[in-house]
Amino acid sequence: MSKEVGSDAAAQDEQLSFEQILEKLEGVVGVLEQGDTPLEQALSTFERGVVLARLGTRRLDEAERRIEVLLSDEQGLRTRSLDKELASDE
Repeated sequence: MSKEVGSDAAAQDEQLSFEQILEKLEGVVGVLEQGDTPLEQALSTFERGVVLARLGTRRLDEAERRIEVLLSDEQGLRTRSLDKELASDE
């Protein structure tokens, strides 16, 4: 694969929503779980999954930072455990 093709794929990946990333990852897992994929194709599919997983992780990290900014005040950052918030709502 040429660098240009890889760059185009990376640029397209950056446009994916988090939900689209999850959908594509589910497809990757489905292919790999079948177990009848030739080795080279399985490796390529696995590599694609790693790229998507890293992109998804980056999106989650960005969302977390945005939430922290929204919760910050003049005296510093206030973070709250989501688990505790959910438990108090029940």
